[in-house]
Amino acid sequence: MAPASPSARPAAATRPRNRRQLIVDAAGRVFSERGYHKASMEEVAAGVGITAAALYRHFPNKYALFAECAHVMVDGLVAALDEVPSGAALPEVLTAITRITIAHRASGGVYRWEARYLNAEDRRRLGTAFGRLVGRVDEAVQREYPLPGERLRATAVLGAIGSITMHHTSIAQRRAENLLLASALRVAATDPAAGRPGGPPVELPARPVPRTRRAEILAAAVPLFARDGFANVTNGQIAEAVGLTPSALYRHYPGKIDILAAACLQAAGLLAQGVERSLHGVAGPREAVVALAATYVAYSFEYTELNSVAEAELAGLPDGLRRPLVLAQREHIAVWERQLRLARPELDPRQARVLVHAGFGVVVEAGRRLRWRDSPEHRAAVTALVVGALGL
Repeated sequence: MAPASPSARPAAATRPRNRRQLIVDAAGRVFSERGYHKASMEEVAAGVGITAAALYRHFPNKYALFAECAHVMVDGLVAALDEVPSGAALPEVLTAITRITIAHRASGGVYRWEARYLNAEDRRRLGTAFGRLVGRVDEAVQREYPLPGERLRATAVLGAIGSITMHHTSIAQRRAENLLLASALRVAATDPAAGRPGGPPVELPARPVPRTRRAEILAAAVPLFARDGFANVTNGQIAEAVGLTPSALYRHYPGKIDILAAACLQAAGLLAQGVERSLHGVAGPREAVVALAATYVAYSFEYTELNSVAEAELAGLPDGLRRPLVLAQREHIAVWERQLRLARPELDPRQARVLVHAGFGVVVEAGRRLRWRDSPEHRAAVTALVVGALGL
């Protein structure tokens, strides 16, 4: 048989021109789903279809790759806004942000929870970029709806849009864009001062009092996890905080991961109790959604450290420990979804879930903006912004 002609031979495989971007996208998904410490370069390489050796030709180590992932979303948003004319209308500004955010949905959650693992210089750079982003959005918000508020509405707007990176609800891109844009515009139009304190008080469960050594260990571990991240806290630090030797911890918890699981279960239980109380005797679905919003805001301010640990570290739990927590989350979302659809019958289940998460995103970013300084006024302001995001 004659050899194949040159034109008939298969073409040699060529390296994609956008391989670095493909790596960053794959890494963002892995970091978002697994957390920084549990993610591996081998997982990222497999997600791109290359060897680990090829991956190291682009990034010298996991931290360098992680840092680029943490910056890519905010840098992309800043670049997108740089292309929007100065003085552009608010819908044009928010449309640009929404499209970029959805395009980076799979990897965009890295900056929210995992960015605490960045070094000081990278955190400073990320904070500077996010500050530019908030400033540009605030200018557009103030032109459209001039109100005082220390950029609270602009930050809440970004929380509503950015929420799409924090969940896996399947929804078409165009529908997601329209839904999030409308939600963000409603947040921008909301006067936080309109949510004045004085409504029915939110009855949260009392803060647990540690009456056993096991409870003391849990109470001591939560602020350490919140401050330094679970992976950076040692058994020695936890033991020292309660006056034990590290080996003595094992009489109460099999391992550090079990302390984390207990913290997440406590958070889920406190929130579920608060929701049950908030819905008792409500007059209708709209009132139920407002009560749910007020309860979630109160819970977030009251249990800031516990909630941040539960949200940030859930992905790092083994499947067996994570499963009951995921089920509790789904049940919580289902309560919101049902009441929101009763209040807004035009919404389908997916739209309702996306909006519920937009409300959660508002709480996270507005709370951070307020540095979680708890007061009736702050709770009322954030609740008003959540209700705006939901379209009530």
